[in-house]
Amino acid sequence: MGADRRYAYGAAAGLLGDLLLGDPRRGHPVAVFGRAVAGVERVLWRDHRGWGALHAAVCAGGAVALGAAATHAVRRSPAASVALTAAAAWAVVGGTSLVREARTIGHALEAGDLEGARARLPHLCGRDPQALDTDGVARAVVESVAENTSDAVVGALVWGAVGGVPGLLGFRAVNTLDAMVGHRSPRYRRFGWASARLDDVAGWPGARLTAVLAAVTGDDPRGAVRAWRADARRHPSPNAGPVEASFAGALGVRLGGTLSYGGRVEHRPVLNGERGRTVVPQDIERAARLSRRVGLLALGVTVAARVITARFITSRVVTARVAAAGSKGRTS
Repeated sequence: MGADRRYAYGAAAGLLGDLLLGDPRRGHPVAVFGRAVAGVERVLWRDHRGWGALHAAVCAGGAVALGAAATHAVRRSPAASVALTAAAAWAVVGGTSLVREARTIGHALEAGDLEGARARLPHLCGRDPQALDTDGVARAVVESVAENTSDAVVGALVWGAVGGVPGLLGFRAVNTLDAMVGHRSPRYRRFGWASARLDDVAGWPGARLTAVLAAVTGDDPRGAVRAWRADARRHPSPNAGPVEASFAGALGVRLGGTLSYGGRVEHRPVLNGERGRTVVPQDIERAARLSRRVGLLALGVTVAARVITARFITSRVVTARVAAAGSKGRTS
């Protein structure tokens, strides 16, 4: 069994595991990695970009090295290779937990429990919930579902297809680093700069694929493409912009605008403002279903791309060897 097929079977099993089981409530591998990141930070923290770059290299590089070592250890066993890929994919993909949290908040809003929805919102995103009304909470949830579909599902599958288990673990490590130290607080403005920029680079292909798949599987493909082209570049994040704009157009709603993080108010551009309507609680379920469709299609696209690429490379190598053998025979 070739490496491409091992990855295909393992990635599919890992995504199925996430769909059926979700994330463990205790001892999640990402949480363990987060504690390790915090420990490295205690040793390396300086208010300096260079030390922050070293911190990012040690943590992300360590995750990639761990994945490479594990892959090498099971290389002779197809079953063990598939199992390792499945475990890694299950550990880094968080689509089910994302959808569950979104639906919990949506159900609270639909039941009129605004305070309960506000209390759950920090489980999903970093907004200040007390300043939000019902529609504001719903908008925050839809935006978080859109962005995290890329960060927690599609981006991981893209890098898994590129690099196997090291790619899966490396992407999740970079994403976790950005979440922990990549924000612009006084402590991390310089120290977290490298982690934030690394996350921008790692997230670029997954964000574009997410935007494409949201347009393909959404209720309004033309609206998704229109919003993406018109509004994505106005968003302060190079990766959240295409994803949120495409989701806004696909769902026919307006995203963006004024929001508050940690007491700091930001005025972001409105996405799909001309054609979209205000987000309402019922749109949370629509966003969750769109996220599911995007994740499943992303698995198919990335696995197919890996298999086709591997077969193309193999055919080129075989052709080159045959040509070399023929040339050697003629000269002997």
